[in-house]
Amino acid sequence: MSNKLKPWLTESGLLRIQGWARDGLTNEDIAKNIGINPKTLYDWINKWPEIEKALRLGKEPADRKVENALFNKAVGYTYIEEVPIKTKEVLYNENGKRKSEKETIHMVEVTKHVPPETTAAIFWLKNRKPGDWRDKQEVEHSGEVDTTIKINIVPDDDD
Repeated sequence: MSNKLKPWLTESGLLRIQGWARDGLTNEDIAKNIGINPKTLYDWINKWPEIEKALRLGKEPADRKVENALFNKAVGYTYIEEVPIKTKEVLYNENGKRKSEKETIHMVEVTKHVPPETTAAIFWLKNRKPGDWRDKQEVEHSGEVDTTIKINIVPDDDD
């Protein structure tokens, strides 16, 4: 076991690796933070299950959050937002003349809807069902293709 590896197999080292993965760093970025070549990190991942687990545990929550956000964009979603609403109370005296007015701001829950986004739906379908949704469809042709060009030369009537 190399001296570079030892500190990263400790609880604190594995937590740092997991944190970097959770924060969205790539394996290449993590290797740079450790001070090793990316290939060395991939060797460590294959040889040391603790390092593979730290990376996986760090990446999973962020990946799930992004996947859920993309799915919601693709199908649309509804959410509740608190918005301020201003109300005005006007008081009148017994003669019907305006005596005073008072404005109050209340927070009210409003249901809002975000419609599906076509780009997100296309991205989702191309990745989930590539056979049905890829841009380029594969067409298989059987039989021969004749590429012979026939040219008929017709003499001028002037001769």
